[in-house]
Amino acid sequence: MTAPRTTRTGAQRADGPGRPDGAAAVVVGGGLAGITAALELADAGLRVTLVEGRPRLGGLAFSFRRGGLTIDNGQHVYLRCCTAYRWFLDRVDAGALAPLQRRLDVPVLDVGHPSGRPRLGRLRRTALPVPLHLAASLATYPHLSLAERAGVGRAALALGALDLEDPALDREDFASWLRRHGQSARTVEALWDLVGVATLNATADQSSLGLAAKVFKTGLLSEPGAADIGWAHVPLGELHDTRARAALDKAGVRTELRTRATGITRATDGGWHVDLASAAGGERLDADAVVLAVPQRETHALLPEGALDDPGRLLEIGTAPILNVHVVYDRKVLRQPFFAALGSPVQWVFDRTDSSGLAARGEGGQYLAVSQSAAGDDIDRPVAELRERYLPELERLLPAARGAGVRDFFVTRERTATFAPTPGVGRLRPHAPTDAPGLYLAGAWTATGWPATMEGAVRSGFHAAGAALSGLGRPRRHPLQEAA
Repeated sequence: MTAPRTTRTGAQRADGPGRPDGAAAVVVGGGLAGITAALELADAGLRVTLVEGRPRLGGLAFSFRRGGLTIDNGQHVYLRCCTAYRWFLDRVDAGALAPLQRRLDVPVLDVGHPSGRPRLGRLRRTALPVPLHLAASLATYPHLSLAERAGVGRAALALGALDLEDPALDREDFASWLRRHGQSARTVEALWDLVGVATLNATADQSSLGLAAKVFKTGLLSEPGAADIGWAHVPLGELHDTRARAALDKAGVRTELRTRATGITRATDGGWHVDLASAAGGERLDADAVVLAVPQRETHALLPEGALDDPGRLLEIGTAPILNVHVVYDRKVLRQPFFAALGSPVQWVFDRTDSSGLAARGEGGQYLAVSQSAAGDDIDRPVAELRERYLPELERLLPAARGAGVRDFFVTRERTATFAPTPGVGRLRPHAPTDAPGLYLAGAWTATGWPATMEGAVRSGFHAAGAALSGLGRPRRHPLQEAA
């Protein structure tokens, strides 16, 4: 077995202005958390190496090719209140590629209406101050009774009064709190879970009140435009891989794909050795700071002894699946960019015709992506069963799909898409600094205060990089004004 070669980590150039002491960092993991940490460390003057086991960057928000189209593994959206992810988009010069709605507008189709016909409602905001910005929409929301709509307002006011720093919120489930505040099962389905399942990847009964309160207080009750929705109008790979890689290169980060970290050990000088494996062989990198930006189980396997007081807690953080159903029709069946559904297994449906490249081919047709969070019941179903389950549902929701030809039908499955936001998970999520000086953790599953979102991932990268820089005596102003 060939011994690994030893090198100082970083871009392949001599130290220059801003790099007086040659401090080096290794970031393990090329998802949004790792990319963010690497950019922040490089911008502060460190020589940085980013290693990623996959042949691409982007973690679980990526694209691939199929039948001449570019497919996202899943539909990802963000909100105007996601200031960290918006920073990320700007940092990789991609802000214009994932625009926000001018104002929140969510079409909601209910196929459970007694008439048997899909009934359309909309959740929209006005420019009025919180909480009046949603009052007109709720007052006319046809999927709830008058009494249920009034009850939503009372519950929203109670939710707004919760203290997000209260640890007791983490121990209670959201559904119990909603029941205590007069929310009917229909209200939970038609409003609270409509939003909560998509953002938490869990139903209210499986969600920590603390994380649910974070979602609703920040997204709906902080400022009028906080919940305006943004999504990529190009493949995710353009944002999280191509543009991110260009930004890393420009910042001087050495990026190694198809490369795994196999061990992290303390060096005699107080720094760290990071052992790597790739098709080209082994390598050992020396670093003053190491950021582990990989999932919790992989982190547990790499942690050196003594890095956490109770590393077994990482293995107690559960995971939750997301299923995406992809349908390419031979004609246009949906005129909206997206919609949400009630009374159906279908949750959210997005038109990906333009972003996939289908429209540019001039063949007609439409490509819809059906995003199914908290998909434990469906995640392991065979494709044939999923086809029998979802195509009729889409026809119920979209009359134009009846009789349309299906050119392609396939699914993408992320069995461990997010950490499970169950009550009590807050006590398990570690902060960025470990008990081993110079070793830091990042990932949406760490203690960001956010659920498992792109926003949480980027914020974790900020936290890890900030802690690493402080440990090296290089304090750096946080990129987000509110978190300075």
